Order: sequence, then structure tokens, then C-alpha cells
Amino acid sequence: MEVGGGGKHFVLVHGLCHGAWCWYKVATALESAGHRVTALDLAAAGAHPARLHEVRSFEDYSRTLLDAVAAAPDGDRLVLVGHSHGGLSLALAMERFPHKVAAAVFVAAALPCVGKHMGVTTEEFMRRTASKGLLMDCQVVPINDGADTGPGSEAAGGKKGVAIVMGPRFMEEKYYQESPAEDLTLAKMLVRPGNQFLDDPVMKDEALLTAANYGSVKKVFVVAKADESSTEEMQRWMVEMSPGTEVEEIAGADHAVMNSKATELCDVLGRIASRCD
Repeated sequence: MEVGGGGKHFVLVHGLCHGAWCWYKVATALESAGHRVTALDLAAAGAHPARLHEVRSFEDYSRTLLDAVAAAPDGDRLVLVGHSHGGLSLALAMERFPHKVAAAVFVAAALPCVGKHMGVTTEEFMRRTASKGLLMDCQVVPINDGADTGPGSEAAGGKKGVAIVMGPRFMEEKYYQESPAEDLTLAKMLVRPGNQFLDDPVMKDEALLTAANYGSVKKVFVVAKADESSTEEMQRWMVEMSPGTEVEEIAGADHAVMNSKATELCDVLGRIASRCD
């Protein structure tokens, strides 16, 4: 989805299992404030036509973002905004096209750092959630070649990794617990299984993110202080690993910050945009 207008050009990237649809409040508010907005569906997410087993790599998953940044005119420096797992796609785009990104905003998002592989943030999140049982009724299911993925799915095709299927209790109690009931209902209708790509070579490459490229881009982390999924402790752990990252806080924001605190998030994005050259 893209809307016109002046101001800055925001590119909004959703988190795991979600799609461009989750930004509907933020996109509307930013556009009303005179900014341009592009909300993307990553591969096999949202309304993107690919099926999960067809997306062979994290780069393929992130292709819509990489293509959008590559296609931006040189004078149109972007403000990238990533939520949750979408922060890793942001990092890949920042490393490839640092001169096209005025700022990158990580909204309760995976924030990788120079000198470590990108998968370290997801691995740490999974370690913390597993030890505390935070994933509740979420399921981990095989991605089978040529078959639909869902709870209990079995297929004759070869396995292509695993996917997360978000459970309704997890969404209600750990992800959307401060959001309007309508947004939780919408999410339950639209979420799709999501691949974290933990075994992808891009996730394992400790030399992938460089100080000269990824490290040179202005980074802002938005802490969701009522996040029961990626807790405030986890969020601040990531910030500590990336010195120089600016921090904004939103009180009362659950993990679905764009729904629970859309106005406050737009205010933060507006301030960031005003400080960009």
C-alpha cells in the first residue's frame, strides 16, 4: 500500500505472521500529516500471493522491502520503520542501501548489532520465552514443500524448516492485551504462519552487518513498556548491544504498538522525521 503526500517517506515493515494491514492506523495518521507512506507485505505475509514453502530464504522473504529501497530516488532518503521480527529485514536493507536511509526506527523490534549474527536476537527471544512459557498456545509446525502449513499439517513433500502459528490466547494476553478488541479480532482473522529463518545463512553470518554500512545509519528504538511478548527487559538488552541507538519510550504500549498506542507512535515518528536531513 502506498499513499501520496509531502513530508518524509515512511516505509513500514510488519512483524512475524502479520502484514501491511497492521499499520492501518499509523499509515492513515502519517498520510494525514503530509507524509508519504509505503506499507509493505513481505513474502508469504499479509496479502502477498506467495505460499510459505515457496519462500526459500530470508532474502526472498525481505525482497519487497529491498526492492522498494533500491527503487527509491537518491534524493528521497527514507525513514524505515520495522516492528518485531521486521527489524531484521530493516537491518538487511540498511546494510545494502545505507545512503538511501535517513533513519531506521525499531518498534519493539529485533535490533541486531555489528559483530554478531542477526539470528542472535531471535535465538535470545526464543530462549527467554521458552523458559517462561510465554508462547502459550502458539505452535511450531513443519513447512512442507507443496503443502499448506497449519497446526497438525502433514505432507508427503520434503520439510523446509518450521513456522510459528500464533495462538489466539497468546495474541489476546501477550501481544494485543492493551489494544482495542477490534484490532485483536482483525489480527486473528488475518495472521498467517511465519518463518523465522533461524537456519538461513544470512542469519548465521557474523560479518554481514558492517560498521561502515549498517552501523552508519541513524537508529531509534521505540520501547513498548507494557509489552508482554518481547518484554521491556529484552528490548533494552538489544539496545545495550548497539551503542549509539537513540531510545523513545511509549507507556502502556503492548507488543502491537501500532494498535494500542497509534497516536503516541505517530508522534514519535513525526519527531524522528523532523530531525532527519
